[in-house]
Amino acid sequence: MATVQTSETRALTDERFRKMSPGNQDKLPPVDPAVLPPGPRWPVLIQTAGLLRFRHRFHPYLRRRYGDVFTVRLAPGGRPLVFFTRPEHAKEIFAGDPEIFHAGKANGILGPIMGEHSLLLQDGAEHKRARKLLMPAFNGHALRDYQSLVTEVARAEVGGWRSGESFRSLDRMNALTLEVILRVVFGVTDESRLAQLRPRVNATVNISPAILLGWGYPRLQRFGPWKATVDNQRELDGLMYAEIRERRAAPDLADRTDVLSKLILQGESGDQPGDRLSDSELRDQLVTLLLAGHETTATALAWSLYEAGRDPELLRRCQRAATEGDDDFLEAVLKESMRLHPVIPMVVRTLMAPVTIAGWELPRGATVGPSIIIAHQREDNHDDPWEFRPERFLGHNPPTNTWIPFGGGVRRCIGAGFSLMEGVAVLREVFTAYDVETVRRDQPKVRNITSVPRYGAQIRVTARR
Repeated sequence: MATVQTSETRALTDERFRKMSPGNQDKLPPVDPAVLPPGPRWPVLIQTAGLLRFRHRFHPYLRRRYGDVFTVRLAPGGRPLVFFTRPEHAKEIFAGDPEIFHAGKANGILGPIMGEHSLLLQDGAEHKRARKLLMPAFNGHALRDYQSLVTEVARAEVGGWRSGESFRSLDRMNALTLEVILRVVFGVTDESRLAQLRPRVNATVNISPAILLGWGYPRLQRFGPWKATVDNQRELDGLMYAEIRERRAAPDLADRTDVLSKLILQGESGDQPGDRLSDSELRDQLVTLLLAGHETTATALAWSLYEAGRDPELLRRCQRAATEGDDDFLEAVLKESMRLHPVIPMVVRTLMAPVTIAGWELPRGATVGPSIIIAHQREDNHDDPWEFRPERFLGHNPPTNTWIPFGGGVRRCIGAGFSLMEGVAVLREVFTAYDVETVRRDQPKVRNITSVPRYGAQIRVTARR
C-alpha cells in the first residue's frame, strides 16, 4: 500500500507541532523561587537532565538531601516542579479541584505528539467531556469483549517462541502489546496497513528525552532526530486519518468491538451535538491510548517475567495460577512489578490558583506532583520495599496513595482496567506453556517518558513438560 499522507494531513501535523510547542502554549506567570520548597541550585539544564535521564537515582537523592518536599527547575525557562513524597500529600493533590490542578498543562511536553484533544492534555470541561465519551470503551462490559482477542494475540506470540531460546522479553512484550493496540484499540486487521503502522508506531515510542526537550526549541525540528520525528509523525498521521475515514464508512461499524469503532459510534449516538468526535479528536485520543498503554504494559510484563525467572518458587506459583485460572495471583504479580519497577516516575499538576499543600503555600504557575518512585519505595508505605512480593496485593491493596502507577483522582488512567486485563491474559499464556529463567541481572533505563529494563529483561524459555 502506498503512503496515504496528503497535503491536508501533512498540514494538520505541522499545525499541531506549531500550536503544541511548549513555547506557543498559554504562558503562566513567573514563580518566585523564594516561596518554594528547597531544591538544588544547579543550572536548569543539569536539573532537567537529572530528572529525565537519571530519575531513579535523582528522586531518592533529592529526598535524602531536602526531605519529603523539594523543588526542581526544568527547561525551557526554569519552570518549577515541586515534588511531594508522602501518601497524605498525594491525597491532597489527587483530591484537588480539577479547575485549579491542571494535569493537561503539566503534561504539555507531550503536546506535539499527542495533540490538543488528548485526554492527557485537556483540562476542565473539555477533559470531562472527553472522558465521558471514552469511558464506555473501557467499562467492564467492553473489557470482556476485548479479552478473547487479547488472548488470541498473546497465544499467537507465545506460540512462536522456541523451547530453549533466550531473548529480550521487553522486545517480545512490546511487539505483543503493539499488536494488541493495533488490533483491539485501532481495530486494524488488514496486514498491509499493519505492516505500515508497526514501524511508525515504534518510531513514535522509541524517542529519547533529548527529543522531548527539543520541542521547546522549534528550530531543532529542521535537523537530525527532531526532523526525523516530525517526518515520522506526518506518515503515521496519514495512516491514522485514512483508517478513521474508512472506519466511519464501514458497513459493519455497529458490529465491531474495537475501541475506535466504539468511539465513532458513541459520538454519533450521543445526546449532545458536541458529542461527535472529529477526525482530529479521534486521532489524538488513539495516539494517547497508544503511548499510554503500549510500552507501559509491555514494560510491566517484561519485569514480571524477569522476576519470575529469578525465583523458582515464584515461577511455580505463577504456573500453578495460570493452570488453575487464578487470575488474582497473576494480577498481583503484575501490580507488584509496577510497584518495584515503576514505568512512569511522577504524576503532575499545574496550579491555576494559589494552593496550600502539605503546609506549603504555593503560587499559581507552579507544577506539583507525587513522586511515584519514592511512593513505591518508602519503607513506611511498603514493608521490605526492595523485595518482590505479589502477596501485597492478594485479598487487599496497599494503603491508599502508596501504589499509584495509574495516578489518582478524576485523572486516574482510564485504561487501567484494560492494562491489567491484558497483562493477566499474557502472563497466563506464557506460564501455561513455558518455564522461564532470567539470563542476566537488569536495572531501569530511561526511554522517552518511561523507564524500561536496560538490558531488555533477558530470559530463557523452556517448554513445560
